[in-house]
This record gives sequence, C-alpha cells and structure tokens, in this order.
Amino acid sequence: MDLTLATPSLLFPAISLLLLAYTNRFLGLAALIRELHAKYVERPDRIVWRQIANLRRRVLLIRNMQVAGAASLLLCVLCMFLLFGGLLTAAQYTFGASLALMMLSLALSIQEIRISVQALHLELSDMAGDGGDEHDQ
Repeated sequence: MDLTLATPSLLFPAISLLLLAYTNRFLGLAALIRELHAKYVERPDRIVWRQIANLRRRVLLIRNMQVAGAASLLLCVLCMFLLFGGLLTAAQYTFGASLALMMLSLALSIQEIRISVQALHLELSDMAGDGGDEHDQ
C-alpha cells in the first residue's frame, strides 16, 4: 500500500464533521439534563430519574466518542508529519491506529444511539401508562 500525505488528509473532513456532530449531541443533552433536573427537583418522579440516569451514561459515551475522534485526528496529523519526515513504517502504524480510533468513535456513537432510543421508549411508555418496563426489542 502506498501511503502519501494525501491519504491521512482524506480523514480530516470526516473527523471534523463527526466532532461537530458529537458536540451538537453533547449540547443537546446538556440542555435536556438541565431541564429534567429542574423538573425532578420540583416533583421527583421515577421516569424522570431513569431518564437522568440514561442521560448520564450518554454523556460519558459522547465524551469518549469525542476523545477517540480527537485522538484519531491527532494521529492523522502525526502520520502526515512522519510521512513528511520520510518515516514510512511509523507513519503506516500511526495511520492504522488513527483508523482504529475512528472505528472506536463510531462504535461508541452506535452505542449512544441505542441508549438514546431506550430513552425515547421510556418517554413513550410514560405516555402509554405502562411505567417504562418494556425493553428495547
């Protein structure tokens, strides 16, 4: 495989867009957590407490998604630096690690989406009056 300066640079737009999407998810969750916290303080409710617990897990996942994505971008830059310095073998390993971190970031994103769907099921089950005891099918 030929690894040139152009190869790792192909990931830059994808990583940047992912980090932007992750940040938007984080900001949306932060607003929702504040809203639910105020609601829970005003009137403690089991469903609201479960939603807050769900959001806590999602915030941790998003943090890990962002860290893996940022580390992937950092390794892409390092790979380009190594290529510029003529260290092809080190650059190949660095680029491979960058790709692995990107895959980790995407896998965490899938997990966060799954948990997000569970949160919607809690909300819908509360409206249906079944207490939110059904699991994701």
